[in-house]
Formats: sequence, structure tokens, C-alpha cells
Amino acid sequence: MIVLDDISLRIAGRLLLDHASAALPENARVGVVGRNGAGKTTLFKALMGELELESGTVRLPNRTRIGRVAQEAPAGPDSLIERVLAADIERASLLKEKETATDPHRIAEIEIRLVDIDAHSAPSRAARILSGLGFDEMAQARACSEFSGGWRMRVALAALLFTEPDLLLLDEPTNYLDLEGTLWLQDYLASYPRTVVLISHDRDLLDTSVDHILHLFNGKLTLYRGGYSQFDRQRRERLLLDQKARKKSEAQRAHMEAFVARFRAKATKAKQAQSRLKALARMEPLADEISEAPAHITIRHPEKLLSPPIVVFNDVNVGYVENKPILSKLNLRIDEDDRIALLGPNGNGKSTFAKLLADRLQPQKGSVVRADKLEIAYLAQHQVDELRVGDSPVEHVRRLMPDAPEARVRARAAEMGFSSAAGDTKVSQLSGGEKARLLLGLACFHGPHLLILDEPTNHLDIEARAALITAINDFPGAVILVSHDRHLLEACADRLWVVGGGAVKPYDGDLDQYRSEVLSKAGRMTGDGRKDKGPAVEEDAESDASAALRKRVRDLEAQMAKGEKDIAAIDKRLADPKIEKFPNDAARLQRQREEALAAMAAAEEQWLEASGELEALES
Repeated sequence: MIVLDDISLRIAGRLLLDHASAALPENARVGVVGRNGAGKTTLFKALMGELELESGTVRLPNRTRIGRVAQEAPAGPDSLIERVLAADIERASLLKEKETATDPHRIAEIEIRLVDIDAHSAPSRAARILSGLGFDEMAQARACSEFSGGWRMRVALAALLFTEPDLLLLDEPTNYLDLEGTLWLQDYLASYPRTVVLISHDRDLLDTSVDHILHLFNGKLTLYRGGYSQFDRQRRERLLLDQKARKKSEAQRAHMEAFVARFRAKATKAKQAQSRLKALARMEPLADEISEAPAHITIRHPEKLLSPPIVVFNDVNVGYVENKPILSKLNLRIDEDDRIALLGPNGNGKSTFAKLLADRLQPQKGSVVRADKLEIAYLAQHQVDELRVGDSPVEHVRRLMPDAPEARVRARAAEMGFSSAAGDTKVSQLSGGEKARLLLGLACFHGPHLLILDEPTNHLDIEARAALITAINDFPGAVILVSHDRHLLEACADRLWVVGGGAVKPYDGDLDQYRSEVLSKAGRMTGDGRKDKGPAVEEDAESDASAALRKRVRDLEAQMAKGEKDIAAIDKRLADPKIEKFPNDAARLQRQREEALAAMAAAEEQWLEASGELEALES
């Protein structure tokens, strides 16, 4: 059992844990919930012993092995499977010692211990975990350094799960996962044989994988039995009972106060009045639990809906490298009220399709026909880097309304959830959820007909996700969703499209059926029976295209620099007074100068085009 006994903890002068207590049962799977900034990550640090408590104690069983995902993504030349196997330090140490040991007794001890820790099945266990998180056999043999930061964080998670610590601490583990990886993780954690403490805002994960909810609110901890839905119901019932008790207490207090006011001056009733006064003094008002401020998310509606269809794909191929399409032969139609969720492992083309749909990527073949005056809003999580950290939400809005009066600018910022002081707060001081809300408001600023959301729930807490679901369902236009949050998909999408095998195809089943298929697929096979190309096909293709464009930009910059140098040399010779004695040489130099200027202009035009393509590809 893990016991948190009367703990208090203060960060930067702010009291996050205030004499909080809780006892977590042995081998429990506990989901920690609470609004962003409540102190959930601080609680993790207290469990790890990384922070000094102001008061109270944290008691863990003796020799508890605590595991948490490494803060830095693993890198280096070693393969993914080698990195995961190396996470079991004892196994790695024993195997290394076994290679050089000569004492028969020590060799026997090593062999016995290797059997005890099931070391010989370790490679297959590591491979299963990596496969569940999206790495096929070929990907597992590749070096860590070949993958992006997001994929390497999956490797860090795989390494942690492989070690099976006694206390597994997970802080938003699905942030780097696609839906398929999230479904696998839900199934894995539901049967984890030791204690799990999990911070997550994924309601489906909290309903599927945990058996207790630890609620952090106003510096206090309250443990509930069951998943998130049970916690939500129990808490609502408790709040209702508290409200009834409060009303009853207030009625009793009012009755006593009325008695005292009426009979205090009468000698015959003075004794009873004094008794009521003493009772009133002892009768403290029941504390009213301060309501958590409701999340506010608004999606601006289009002024007028368009006639269907709003987008039509005619035999479209799309990719980043010529003659190497990521998606081929797309023949699809999107209507003005469609709600479509894109399914499929990361790297199969979901982001490529979203960019094509948003007109940020041009087809290599075929045509994409969009309705006249179609307004598209595209929101991807990496776009948070496009915010100006030194500006406030009001300043971001003002940039889109340069001629509007200040009152209108602030009204639009308030519509996005940034009123009064929040509107003047610098972006650098906003929480992840507030930044995501600002990005959504800016993307939808002009009232889109088509809304494309790529992982919109990252950094949003459960209340904010609920507000997002409401906003999406109130939105009258078309919505395309890419998300690992199954609850969001079930609440908002009425059509499913699977992206994989180089195609985008409608899926006839529901998310329950899709979950069963994901968990039952061995080797993560695609629908056409071929081995999946691995997690980085789209990413590698985009990287190849980016690398080629960067090289072209550098070559053109070098060409322009050389042109400037050549022109300067020609100008220097033309400026020499002696050139007047050689008119033929002067004419030749003048022609060379004109040719150099023309070459410079052509190179500059190509440089602008290549730079624009590179910026579009990396945005």
C-alpha cells in the first residue's frame, strides 16, 4: 500500500497540496484527475521523492521499484529493440558478466537468476511491446536516431513498460500515441500486475484501464473506487447531497436567528435566546465546494453554408517526392455536414491527407475540386510554435482585425475565452490548454465551412475536452478529425475513414469493431494483407522532400552569393579609368554584367519558390 499522510507541498509560493491524505491499495491502477495546474505532476514528484514536503510523509513498501518515462527521448545508433532490452539493467548486467565469468558456481548463480527474471523471453516481450506501440519488425531493427522525437518517446515508454516496475507512474502517456497505440496501451494497462498511477485526460483510458480515481481538488485528495464514469457519478451525487445538507443547515440557522431576534428582549425567553446564540456560534456554515470554472471553447460558425459537395477528389495521388505518392487513387466526396474521423496508425498518411484537404499540399495527379468561397480551418498541434510568445491573445486578434475598434477586438478575444486579464496575458505565460484554445479560435476566426482538427485534445483537460465536444457538435459545417481520444471520436464522428496501404477508404464498422481488429492483428497487417510499411513512411517521405528542398535553397543561395561577387568584380573593372582605352573590353564586361544580373534574378525567383515550398511543407 502507498500512503500519503497529511502532505503539504508548495511550489513558487503556491500551495498545491494542503494537508492531503490518501491510501492507494496494493496493485491498484489509479487514475489521477484534476484541472490543469492543480498539482498532479507535483504529486508525481512527491511520490518519486524529488521534492521536499512542507509537512507529512509519503510511505512506500520497502524496495519499491519506481518507474517513470524518461524526460528526454532516447537517441543514438543502437536499435529500438536493443534500447528496450537495455532498460532491464539487471538482465543486461548478468548477460555481460556471463560472457566473461569463469567460476562455475558464479555461472550457475547467473543462470538461475536469469531464469528467475525470465530473461530468455525478454526479446519476445520487448518486441510485443514495441509492436503494440506501432513499431513493426523492420522498424524495431532501425537505429533510434532515425526516428523523430515523438516516435522516440514511444521507445522510452516501451522501455519503461518492459521493466515492469512495482510502481508505474505515467503522465499523459497517450500524447505521443495514435488511436491504435492508445487502444493497445489501454488493454496493456488493464492487466498490469503491479501498481499504476496514471495522469490522463483521456476519459476512455480512465474508464478502461484503471480501477480507482484519485481526485486532486483545492489541494486535497479524494480516492474513489471505479473508473472515471463512476467517479463522475459519485462526485455529482456527493455534491447534490452536500447541497441539500447546506440548504437544511441554512434553514436551521435562519430559524434560530429569527427566534433570537424575536425573543432576545423578553425576560421569559432570554434564557432560550441565549442558548440559541451559543448554538449558532457552534454551528459553522457548511463549506461550499468552489465550482471549477467551466471550460469555454467556441468555434465560430460560417455566415452561410455551401451547397454539397464542398470537396471532391478525382483519382488523386499525393506525396512529397515526385513519383513516390503516399496516397493514391483517391476518389472521395465531402459534404457540408459530414463528421469524419480518420483512422490508421501514424505514418500512414493521415496528416498528408489533412494537408491535401486544407490546400497546403498539391496533388501529384488528379484533381481536388473545392466549392466556390469554401473557407477551411486547419489546426495541427505543431502550430503552437506559430504563436508569438511575446504577444497576448488580444494582440493576436488585433492582427486579424487591424481596422476594428479596440472594443470589437476585445469582444472577439473574449468570444475565444480570453476576457479581461486573460486577454492581456503573454502567450509565454499561457498553459498548454489555453494555447490550444487560442490556436483554435484563430484558425476558425473567419467562420469556416470545413474544420480539420489534427490531435486537438493534446494539452486539454477533461472539462476542456467536454467543451470541445460541445463546440464541435454545435458547429454546423463539416469536420475532419484525427485523434487518439476515442471518447471524442465516438461523441463527434458519424463516419469513419481508414488511412493505410496508400489509400483512404470508408470503414463500415464502429470503433468497438475497429478496436478488436487493432488488438487482434499480429504484426500490424494492413487491410490488403501486406505488411505495414512501418511507422515512419509518411514522415520519411516528408523528410526526404524537406532535405531535397533545403539543399536546393542552399545551392541557390550559394549561386546568388557567387553572382553578387562576380557583379562586384565586373563593376570594379568597369570603374577603372583605364577601361576607356579598351572599348571592346568595356562592352564585353557590360554584357557579362547584364547576363550575371539576369542569372541572379532567375536564381532569386527560384529561391523564393523553393523557400515557399519548404515553408509550406514544414508548416
